[in-house]
Amino acid sequence: MTDPADGGPAPVRILVCDDHVVVRAGLLALLDSAPGIEVVGEAGTGEEALALAARLAPDVVLMDLQLGAGIDGVETTRRLTSGTGRAPYVLVLTTYDTDADITRVIEAGATGYLLKAERPEELFAAIHAAAQGRTALSGPVAGRVMANLRKPRPALTDRERDILAQLATGLGNREIARALFISEATVKTHLRRIYDKLGVDTRAGAVAVAKEQRLLP
Repeated sequence: MTDPADGGPAPVRILVCDDHVVVRAGLLALLDSAPGIEVVGEAGTGEEALALAARLAPDVVLMDLQLGAGIDGVETTRRLTSGTGRAPYVLVLTTYDTDADITRVIEAGATGYLLKAERPEELFAAIHAAAQGRTALSGPVAGRVMANLRKPRPALTDRERDILAQLATGLGNREIARALFISEATVKTHLRRIYDKLGVDTRAGAVAVAKEQRLLP
């Protein structure tokens, strides 16, 4: 990117999306002092971010994950990065660092994932990296990503995967038994084995871990 006025590098055009007004104001003030960065807009909801991105064509969208009412940061990221034409890069800036959050938003197309505890210099560097399509991760996030990549996935049988998939749709044991033409007792036996392999003790926990480790289709 070059500035047509003087031939130098053009500033990174950034759109800030955060539902907390005070946090957003603080980010705008911080970014205003950053070299080579120009804030072109701010949004308080995912829907507003989508509309502004379409109109302003930012290079990078700085995205919070939890956006209150409406679509969340993950879905907003997915829509931003999967749209037609020139899509902006999305750099997540959040306080949440669970494996599920990281996995979901990276799969949705985010280029980077930073925690709000990062130093300003790290944020500025990540924005410039994201504008070039390079991955930018906070240290703790990078550690989690690498740990998950090294972690062997639980070895589920085909039947256990079938039951897990049915479980993810919200079906109860009786409905799963009918759908798979097996007895309810057999479903319960398989569920106990699934729980043991995934290290959970609830249905919701099994589904969450399965999504996190990409065990579901």
